[in-house]
Amino acid sequence: MLIPIFLHRSDPSARLSDAERLYFVSQAIDASVDAIAFTDVHGRISFVNCAFVRLWGYQRAADVGGRLLSSFVEPDQAPDHSPATLNVCSNWTGEALGIASNGRRFPIAGSVTRIDEPAGSLAGFVASFRDVSDRARAVQALRESEERYRSLVESALDTIFTADASGRFLYVNNAAASTLGLTPEDVQGRTVDELFPPDVAERYRGGIRHVIETGQTITTEEISDAGGRLRWFSTIVQPMRDDAGDIVAAQAIVRDITARKLAEERLGQSEERLNQAIRVADIGFFDHDHVKGERYWSPELRRIVGLRPDDPVPPHPSTDDRDKAQWIHPDDRQLILDAVSRAHAPDSDGFYDVEYRFTRTDGALRWLKVRSQTFFRGEGRARRSVRTVGGAQDITDRKLAEAERIQLQEQLTQAQKMESVGRLAGGVAHDFNNMLSVITGHVELALHATAAGDPVRGDLEEIRAAARRAAGLTRQLLAFARRQVVTPKVLDLNATVEASLGMLRRLIGGNIELIWLPSADAGRVRVDPSQVDQVLTNLAANARDAIDGVGRVTIRTGLATLGASERPRHENVVPGPHAVLEVTDSGHGMGSDTVAHIFEPFFTTKPVGRGTGLGLATVYGIVKQNDGAIEVDSEVGRGTTVRIFLPRVEADVTGATTDMAAGSQQPGQETVLLVEDESAVLRLSKIVLERFGYKVLTAGTPSEAIHLFQTHEGRVHLLVTDVVMPEMNGRELAARLRETRPELKALFVSGYSASALAPRGVLDEGVHFLQKPFSLEDLASSVREALDAAR
Repeated sequence: MLIPIFLHRSDPSARLSDAERLYFVSQAIDASVDAIAFTDVHGRISFVNCAFVRLWGYQRAADVGGRLLSSFVEPDQAPDHSPATLNVCSNWTGEALGIASNGRRFPIAGSVTRIDEPAGSLAGFVASFRDVSDRARAVQALRESEERYRSLVESALDTIFTADASGRFLYVNNAAASTLGLTPEDVQGRTVDELFPPDVAERYRGGIRHVIETGQTITTEEISDAGGRLRWFSTIVQPMRDDAGDIVAAQAIVRDITARKLAEERLGQSEERLNQAIRVADIGFFDHDHVKGERYWSPELRRIVGLRPDDPVPPHPSTDDRDKAQWIHPDDRQLILDAVSRAHAPDSDGFYDVEYRFTRTDGALRWLKVRSQTFFRGEGRARRSVRTVGGAQDITDRKLAEAERIQLQEQLTQAQKMESVGRLAGGVAHDFNNMLSVITGHVELALHATAAGDPVRGDLEEIRAAARRAAGLTRQLLAFARRQVVTPKVLDLNATVEASLGMLRRLIGGNIELIWLPSADAGRVRVDPSQVDQVLTNLAANARDAIDGVGRVTIRTGLATLGASERPRHENVVPGPHAVLEVTDSGHGMGSDTVAHIFEPFFTTKPVGRGTGLGLATVYGIVKQNDGAIEVDSEVGRGTTVRIFLPRVEADVTGATTDMAAGSQQPGQETVLLVEDESAVLRLSKIVLERFGYKVLTAGTPSEAIHLFQTHEGRVHLLVTDVVMPEMNGRELAARLRETRPELKALFVSGYSASALAPRGVLDEGVHFLQKPFSLEDLASSVREALDAAR
């Protein structure tokens, strides 16, 4: 390329000389960035500029001069400079590969122009070249990129196509064609109307037309029924523009997203199941960012605490704001603070597991269990907590259940302790009552044989009184152990208590006022009358001992309905209406520690010699034996109230005598079979019964009694047998003997419980029983009563 030169002279009329013109032109050619060369008519180089020398990699122009211009270009691409050709075409423009001095080929673009003499004949050629390596590389890169794009599009699993406004396919990739069961060549040039059902074709054509007309890209997700199988597709349609920027077609990419949709559906189901499990498990989650100071609580946690969705998260009892965390029980704030400090310590594993009490926004006090993990950043001393994630669960019901379980365990332990003491008491009572029976019986025989003025008679009276006191102690032990044999009767509770008021007034003394407040609602109960006397006597005695000087004891009755909710408080209570017997005193009262032990046998707060510690234990045993409940309210300095609940009955009142000796003591003539494994008791009972005129057969064992009964020639009218014996018990013995003599009557005697006769200590109607120790009159009366009873 020639660069025009413009010179400015001070004298416009001055003209350049040929030498000057040639100088300036050569300078301009040398300054050009294009490689320029001049040749003769044969194409040999006569002049080149510096750019030509540099482009072909030579050092100076002399290395180039005289060589054919065509030698610098790839032979098959060099311009033909023969005169014949040049006569036809005077110019050449094109691209070729230049050959550098080191043999390297490089792309060039240029032109060759002929230079004519003034007369019109050929003078030579001027050539101009430019290195187009960058453009060639760009073109190659573009070609490679297009090839990669085409390869990518052709191998893509997504459906890719272009179409014009009429819905005609201009291009489809392999995936698009395969979905139709065709090749790309079969699809290109055809329209959507030819390949799809009308409704699908209309939808595709409308979308393509909308994109071409508006230039907007549209994205859709839709479901279709492909061969009876539902599938999801995601479609992106965007405009395609020509070099002028005009929209000429639309390009679409269609992707099968069925797997993703199914995964999303499964994920949604999984999340829903997780949320349901969280709701069922009543678990809330939290996420605390220590760096940003952000705290997140899940909706479930907010519900547990009682917060609304827009309520702020309450403050945590950290070092700075522990007193602001009013929602946490004040006694538990230090516990939480210590646990947080341990979890956030640089050398900690970050685990936090705490149970504490909190107050809901509605005022309810609840229990919360929190477990969390704190995450750290950094190492060593630079280790810092950055985040804590955890869960919280309302465990109030579990805590209440644990408290109830502990209470029930304590009740069970107490019951087991009572049972153990009861078994011990029963065992002691069995042997002790046998001995007392012998002592009492022989003392009474001795008294009958001793004159009224005999000095020995006083000693005998003291022995009998001591034996009776010992028998009373044994009865208390059996009552406590619920092994006392009773004969319950339907009683009017008010009438029974009123009948005992005189005895109770004498018991408590004149300095203590006895107040009687009966309630018409109390009604009737089923209980042994002697047990009512025992309960009132023991409670009145305790009330008297609790009062210093002047005071009062109030006895009242009433009605209460106990439900299933009272079971934790009253063990084995029977739900329903209960008569209430309440004894209140104005004494010094008791603390909670004392109240917790008052029903234990031999526990007493009285001075030595003032009490045995069996009074309330006896009351407790009697109440439990009659399916009742008992509770004590007491406070130091404010007296004590003992409240007894007995199941109310609607049956009619029955006879209620408690005097065992009330029966006839008339002499008899009948034959009595006496069975007793304690020889001393056996001899004494034989003596007593023979004195009352009875014919007595004695046996020390059940087998001996059976033999004697079977070999005796006369009739045996009554079997008097101990209940607890080796070989078999008394009831089994009576059953064996009645196999041959069904009319045989029986009187059962025991110094222990009558468990063989009455597992719960309550005799069946018609069963005759005599408790050891007994007096001579008791034995005679019981025998007479059993003989006279109808079978």
